[in-house]
Amino acid sequence: MRAMKETVSAMRETAEPPIPPAPGAEQYPSLALVNSVIALPGGQFVDFLGTPAAANQWLVERDLAPVDAGMREMCAAQLRALREQIRSLFDSRVAALPALPAALTAVNDALTRVPTAPLLKWDDKDGPYRAAPHPTTEIVDHALATLAADAADLLTSPDAERLTACGSAPCNRYLLRHGRRHWCSTRCGDRARAARAYARRTRPESG
Repeated sequence: MRAMKETVSAMRETAEPPIPPAPGAEQYPSLALVNSVIALPGGQFVDFLGTPAAANQWLVERDLAPVDAGMREMCAAQLRALREQIRSLFDSRVAALPALPAALTAVNDALTRVPTAPLLKWDDKDGPYRAAPHPTTEIVDHALATLAADAADLLTSPDAERLTACGSAPCNRYLLRHGRRHWCSTRCGDRARAARAYARRTRPESG
């Protein structure tokens, strides 16, 4: 998918009101990440990672960065790139197809980017001590590793059986299915039902 230039402000410029998180997105940050770019009717998109400030806010809301992290475009671009690779893995899982090697490599690179245990440090006065593995200079790496680990957890958990794409065009969001529901929101469900009703009304009668 091409990189989207629209930002959060685009949501206010469309006739579409904000939509709630898709089922499962509050449980799995990686699902929220994949859903952070939203396709709207009329070929419009809203990208909640479209600018450094928007990406910073998205991370703050999920306790993955402080408010004053000072996100730059390079960092936001890394977040968007991981989003597309995780989306590719979700696509493969839902379609029961082999994963693209590049997507697996990207997730594994993010997983191994930061240490998984406190590092050993040495103070000249007080001697050895353990320090957090992600100082503020590595905020983005820590966020990427956390999101990649969450995606790996989702894809290897029983919940992966419920992972599905929203069945209401043009929506591009993913959700964890509950029962027979294949829509990420009430609005998408209403849109899908309206589309089916319209198709029935306009279907030419046979014979």
